[in-house]
Amino acid sequence: MSARTRIAVAGAGLIGRRHIELIEASPDCELAGIADPSPAARDYAQAHNVACYADHRALLAQEKPDGLIIASPNTLHLPMALDCAEAGVPALIEKPVTETVATAQRLCDAVKRTGVPMLVGHHRRHNPAIKAARQTVTSGKLGQLTAVVGLWLLKKPDDYFEVAWRREQGGGPLLINLIHDIDNLRFICGEINEVQALTSNKARGFAVEDTAALLLRFANGALGTVTVSDATPAPWSWELASGENTAYPKQDQPCYILSGTEGSLSVPNMELWSYAREPGWYAPLSRETVAPTAFDPLVEQLRHFCAVISGREPPLIPAEDAMGTLAVVEAVSEAARTGQKVSPGRIMEQAA
Repeated sequence: MSARTRIAVAGAGLIGRRHIELIEASPDCELAGIADPSPAARDYAQAHNVACYADHRALLAQEKPDGLIIASPNTLHLPMALDCAEAGVPALIEKPVTETVATAQRLCDAVKRTGVPMLVGHHRRHNPAIKAARQTVTSGKLGQLTAVVGLWLLKKPDDYFEVAWRREQGGGPLLINLIHDIDNLRFICGEINEVQALTSNKARGFAVEDTAALLLRFANGALGTVTVSDATPAPWSWELASGENTAYPKQDQPCYILSGTEGSLSVPNMELWSYAREPGWYAPLSRETVAPTAFDPLVEQLRHFCAVISGREPPLIPAEDAMGTLAVVEAVSEAARTGQKVSPGRIMEQAA
């Protein structure tokens, strides 16, 4: 029997501890150590009978793990990933890949230079519903994609905003939440070439937006709208509709609608609508359900990371791909600020 893959974790916060739980539950890997300077992390590591280091460099040097999961604050993603590249240690980097497209480009350059693979933790791409939606679109079952609707509508509780940075620019749904949906839509529908956006803070009056409306032009010619608000009681968001995280009460509602010339698909309730015979608005529509096998995408992500480490699979979300998602989010912020159409490709070119 081959030895289990030794994976270390940098950052023992909420998501870091979830990764640790999955590593300890996996038959394929084992926890090689934790890097986190906090006293709480030292206590946590002691309870799990594993070494804890105040600095990730010491962990890399002493433990020599096969891979490192970077679950640290966003500002530390780049330096930690660069150190992994230099040490020859593959990394799984929590989203966003780095703080900005410019810093993400530095990481992409390091990956090309060293050849050390980096996987970015846009874990929803591992969800079977997202994979099935992508397959439905790319197989041509919807025909030519024409229109895409994305909804992220829910109400964050008042105590969420007791943390000061969540009331300031950069702490709102555009940069914190929308990045997940943008990555899903890029993965399912293809690249986004142009963005327009409006934002509002009228619901709460904070410095940060609480509501946004986006207009997207995809490279394949489809047009898309995405409506975002964290200030409304509503079931139309991935968190509430997917059932992916049991902390949220599941709602049997869609948050994406993908429409083409031959059919339409709602996601994640996976209802496929089309005409059985001659199409036209007087004809009855048929409805079928696309039913992928359910599994935990974080478990699948860990399995995939082990395969990336061993060289058996290329990263599903490499740093360059994740940089493309970050470029769209930066384009949304710029479009909302300037009132202009913004190209994510231009942002990528400027960073190159």
